[in-house]
Amino acid sequence: MIAMSFRLRAWLLAGACALIMNGTAIAGEKKDRDIFDYDGQKAADGFKRIVFIADTRPHGARGNHEFVAASVFLARTLNAHDPKCWGVVTTMQKMQKKPFELKYADAVVVLMNDADPAARSKEVKEAMDKGAGFMAIHYGVEVSKGKEGDNFLKWMGGYFEREWSVNPWWVPDFKEISKHETTRGVKPFSIKDEWYYHMRFVEGMKGVTPVLSAIAPVNTITERWNEGKAATHNGNPGVLKDVHAGIPQVMAWAYDRPDGGRGFGFTGLHSHANLANDSMRILLTNGAAWVAKIPIPENGIQTKTPSRDDLEKLIDDGKLAVKARGI
Repeated sequence: MIAMSFRLRAWLLAGACALIMNGTAIAGEKKDRDIFDYDGQKAADGFKRIVFIADTRPHGARGNHEFVAASVFLARTLNAHDPKCWGVVTTMQKMQKKPFELKYADAVVVLMNDADPAARSKEVKEAMDKGAGFMAIHYGVEVSKGKEGDNFLKWMGGYFEREWSVNPWWVPDFKEISKHETTRGVKPFSIKDEWYYHMRFVEGMKGVTPVLSAIAPVNTITERWNEGKAATHNGNPGVLKDVHAGIPQVMAWAYDRPDGGRGFGFTGLHSHANLANDSMRILLTNGAAWVAKIPIPENGIQTKTPSRDDLEKLIDDGKLAVKARGI
């Protein structure tokens, strides 16, 4: 009986440790800055408070648009990096059903299949009006032209404008990395993803620092779109003219807003597996820290290169949080 009790206690302890590591434990969550404790984060004065808003809708097979998983990774990483950072993860679906106040947030990061809900959100706008930083990743940079686009120009300095911007799968060669706080630790890299380009930026790119740029091959347009056809996500006359001219295309950028806030846009990360690329992962993490005005070390925010099992577990953790937590 004593041996059985000891084994039971050991099993329970191991289970509790696993839950805590996964960010799903109940006991001690506030102390550990639980990434799903919204009330705790809101009440935590003196912290840099980042709210990640992810879309739960699928976009192809597993491994595509795993926005909850990416948010979980970024929130955990930043919380571990800085003892005065508290990142939480919620979802677009939860925010639409039961919005919670964001005026207290120091930064909002969106990962959505079309970010119109964020661009129209009263809560997000209130945070921006108070100077919170703003970051959008992949499909999260796309919004409707008009009020939504104008908001993204104000908050982030640029966005994916339909019938102007394009979304091909290709392998840009980021040979030269711009010098910026967000690029600390980032080395030249090249990786296949659905890299959007030909963004719509603020007039004269004022306040915008291109972070990742590359010359797009003409076939990223001509293999999907022909002149004379209607403008679509595949191509339009403006983008074709620019790629023929060899104009470098910006795929990640930092924005210093006139109000003192910061914005960061990143068009890649369709493929969850690309988090295993060290430079891409560091840049994403640095970007989220930068918009919240968290100091970035000279070598960037370093993390262990995730294995395939690590990446799969992140997806599972995200799906479990949606199901068990109702986020």
